[in-house]
Amino acid sequence: MAAQPVGRRGVVRRSWLGGVRDAIDALVRSSPSRFAIIVFASLILITTLLLSLPIARAGAGTGGTPLYDAFFTATSAICVTGLTTVDMATHWSPFGNAVIFIGMNVGGMGVLTLASILGLVISRRLGLRAKLIAASDTNPSRVHAGPVSERQAVRLGEVGGLLATVAISTLSIEAVIMLGMIPSVLAAGYDVGTSVWYSAYYSVSAFTNTGFAPNPLGPVEFFDDYWFQSLLMLDVFLGSLGFPVIYALLRTWRMPRRWSVHVKLTLTTTAILWVAGALTFLVLEYDNPKTYGAFGFGKTLYEAFFMSTMTRSGGFATIDMHDLYGSSLLVTDMLMFVGGGSASTAGGIKVTTLAVLFLAAYAEARGAPAMEAFGRRIPRDILRLAVSVVLWGATIVAVSTVVIVQMTKAPLDFVLFDVISAFATCGLSTGLTESLPPEGKYVMALTMFMGRVGTVTLAAALAAAQKRQLFRRPEERPIVG
Repeated sequence: MAAQPVGRRGVVRRSWLGGVRDAIDALVRSSPSRFAIIVFASLILITTLLLSLPIARAGAGTGGTPLYDAFFTATSAICVTGLTTVDMATHWSPFGNAVIFIGMNVGGMGVLTLASILGLVISRRLGLRAKLIAASDTNPSRVHAGPVSERQAVRLGEVGGLLATVAISTLSIEAVIMLGMIPSVLAAGYDVGTSVWYSAYYSVSAFTNTGFAPNPLGPVEFFDDYWFQSLLMLDVFLGSLGFPVIYALLRTWRMPRRWSVHVKLTLTTTAILWVAGALTFLVLEYDNPKTYGAFGFGKTLYEAFFMSTMTRSGGFATIDMHDLYGSSLLVTDMLMFVGGGSASTAGGIKVTTLAVLFLAAYAEARGAPAMEAFGRRIPRDILRLAVSVVLWGATIVAVSTVVIVQMTKAPLDFVLFDVISAFATCGLSTGLTESLPPEGKYVMALTMFMGRVGTVTLAAALAAAQKRQLFRRPEERPIVG
């Protein structure tokens, strides 16, 4: 081992890289969640700078992209949202598209998992602190002080394997979907080079649940191509499951009995919401001449399932959201707000949060002393965490909606739709986002950031400290309901 440089008085001199490493390690020890948010915000600022450059915009002599549009696009890409304020197919140059392409992949890895990988690169090893950061992305309970009583979706000792699964599964799934899409894009009349690029772009955009489209018409160009749309749905579904679920399925797919409660709740709730959403869209929109009313039953049923998949955070649309009935807009709001699985590329409050709330209501109705699922007891602190996530999410949506309605005086149902889409990092839009004033775009970008970072992580980062209380006050029950 090389000797450390020693000064005149025998004091060991550390390199500047060692000093940076120590400073980062101290920040991770003081607040892992705050460190992760700083990393995520830094990536957004770097991407904004790159997209602001004249080289990132298509067309010679057009100048750079306005700061608010560059910032919004950078936030939408890193937060894998998919909302846009410019035409993604024509506005950006090859350099700009490359920046967005990389940003979608980086953002799809997750804020805490990404921070863990950066910590691994800096420290050259995955230590306990880095493992705690990565584990908190699979289980939000770890951001709180004290023991975690429920079985972990991924144990600390398995985090190294989880990070490898994130990288390998991401690249493998995206590559397979890309290869499957190339024939459909070729059949649409594009040359080989363009077909490969569009297929790769769609594959990354779908798996990360972003919803950006590289071609001018978007998924509408493949409206009659069931193979292409099915690949989009499969890609979005896999991305929205969550890496802990993919990790568990890869190891024990033949042994469902060994699946954790988290895996079973995620798969069960996802399937229920997918089928229920499709049937609801089928019933509500079957006679709407602007959406599904002009199609036969088979096509309408298929598109209803496509729509149900994309409301989970996929963001691709083959119909105009502006044309949906008000009842369908409300159903879409609810599905987007729930989102996908924990530690996935999807947003929202997550399907396990919804499942815990329903389990609590069911236990209360039965008079049961505790929540139970699949032969396991779920502790009450998980219920408190679920309620906190929902309240934080509802608060963010409510405040953003009020601010944007006041700015634009637009109809409430359209504003609420786009705000929930931003918070849940979904990307579906009624067209309102594109017409927002610059200040409204900043508000929407902040909503996307808070939705992607996660309400639990954000709350933990804003908390100054956890204090221990060595006494208990007298108990008294207020009247509820």
